[in-house]
Amino acid sequence: AHREPWSLREGDFSKARKRLEPKPLSIERTKGSEILFGIAPCALALSQSRRDLFRLFLKQSSGSRRLVTSEFVLQATARGVPVHHVKRRELDALCRGRVHQGVCLEATPLRFKSLEEAEKPNLGDEENPNRQLIWLVLEQIQDPMNLGALLRSAYFLGVDRVVTSQRNSCPLTPTVSKASSGAMEVFDIYSTDDLRSFLKAKTAEGWEVVGTVSKPEDVENVPVISCLEFRWNKPVIIVIGSEGAGLSLETQLLCHRMLAIPPGRALHPGIESLNVSVATGILLHSICSQKLRHSD
Repeated sequence: AHREPWSLREGDFSKARKRLEPKPLSIERTKGSEILFGIAPCALALSQSRRDLFRLFLKQSSGSRRLVTSEFVLQATARGVPVHHVKRRELDALCRGRVHQGVCLEATPLRFKSLEEAEKPNLGDEENPNRQLIWLVLEQIQDPMNLGALLRSAYFLGVDRVVTSQRNSCPLTPTVSKASSGAMEVFDIYSTDDLRSFLKAKTAEGWEVVGTVSKPEDVENVPVISCLEFRWNKPVIIVIGSEGAGLSLETQLLCHRMLAIPPGRALHPGIESLNVSVATGILLHSICSQKLRHSD
């Protein structure tokens, strides 16, 4: 009698086994909600009052994870948020396979704030007229991992405000919050639909607008200096361009100076630049460290 190859029968057995496995529980989302995932974003969202919170989902756990779970339960109970203990597969389905660390939180999305909502910055008084404020402006940053990393660096290093362009920019998604390690949950992010008018207005108010560039030879009509040489004694705006194209020409021409990061060696073609979030972290550290020294 004809016998099928074992590999085929083994494949059939695997399919049958999968059919017998229970499917993940289908959890219907609250209308208008999104799923935050990861320990830091969920913990910080619970600790703030910036979102409406609907349900907290925790992985059924034992051993060392019980402490983390109990802390989340206490936070959620204090906020009146229902807690559901579910299997890992349910959490995987909720956040579509992203790294959730055993925690998901159903909540309303965070939105960018408009500049009209922003408090007018205190630029000092007659005795201290040039308070060192630093704002970070992002032009068309589209990758959520980059945006999250940028926000994390800006928050850590002491940037006073972050403003993004509305056009072709990444929204404030759960992935951005996770990549920011939750900084997005505590740090107001503003947006403008007219970046060039915003920069012109800040220049008229006495701010210095400083652009960034990876290849100094590509810049015309704007002075380019190393970030190590940059000194500032007035409020400053650092403008970061998109991942691929960098700053638009129109935005470059509104900058007083352009900053570049000097490499530490001769570079091979094709790897002459840094990831936008890494480069921004280096630039911000160089600039914000002056702010710290002046405040001593």
